[in-house]
Amino acid sequence: MTEGRIIKALSGFYDVKNEEGTFRCRGRGVFRKKNITPLVGDFVEFDKSTQGEGYILSIKPRKNALIRPPAANIDQAIIVTSAARPDFNPLLLDRFLVLIESKHIRPVILITKKDLLSESEEADLLDWQAVYQQIGYSVEFVSARELGDFEFLKQHFKDCVSIVAGQSGVGKSSLLNAVNPSLELQTDDISTSLGRGKHTTRHVELVEAGGGLVADTPGFSTLDLTDISAEELSDCFPEISEREPGCKFRGCYHYKEPKCAVKQAVEDGEIAEQRYAHYIRFLDEINSRKPRY
Repeated sequence: MTEGRIIKALSGFYDVKNEEGTFRCRGRGVFRKKNITPLVGDFVEFDKSTQGEGYILSIKPRKNALIRPPAANIDQAIIVTSAARPDFNPLLLDRFLVLIESKHIRPVILITKKDLLSESEEADLLDWQAVYQQIGYSVEFVSARELGDFEFLKQHFKDCVSIVAGQSGVGKSSLLNAVNPSLELQTDDISTSLGRGKHTTRHVELVEAGGGLVADTPGFSTLDLTDISAEELSDCFPEISEREPGCKFRGCYHYKEPKCAVKQAVEDGEIAEQRYAHYIRFLDEINSRKPRY
């Protein structure tokens, strides 16, 4: 029995890599019986054979796990969003950020297609960039030409496991091709009728890039906050979480409670009004969902 990390999952097969090489493995039947699915990024114990094959016997404890994209033990997420085609969507970006924060994964925001904007539209995007930078997030705002030169971004990949996430058509595969040209990942055009890109990534795989490992993950356009409670939501907004100790009432939801430090910070311009509006929208969404039994 030996140990390794799953670097690829496809059709019930798992490529497990360690210092000896890469082994094509199947999962034990007990995983199916217990409804356990091995994920890319998992550290596992497996039996190997001389033909470079084996069976996964156990999965080591995870520090985090995502359902969409299906990956585990992730250090950071490069959240790719576009300035146009599809249009910049701060509500969707905040959904990504909430999910990433809830898993204790470090976010990096990448806004693409800067060259498609007018001067006034670019000014609006720069305002949004400033909002997220003030919170403490790393934000890059680039044109299509700059997408091909990512020396400045490679530092984010070094010595960590990253995912690249975002809705379809924003440039995720183009980003990874720039970071690691040997990938030759397929890219596709935007559907002009739907305003979104076609899905071009068919499986999840960890590949070497920028001195670390990165997963190319399928794009998606919606995120459900089903695993986040109302009590946990504020922890997913750093600028809200850091002001909670100033609230009069312990367990304040920063909604209708009096003497709330968060609402005061919004009034004082210390917290962006639209970010707070998104927090309230997500809070209402969580509180209105039906209980699960």
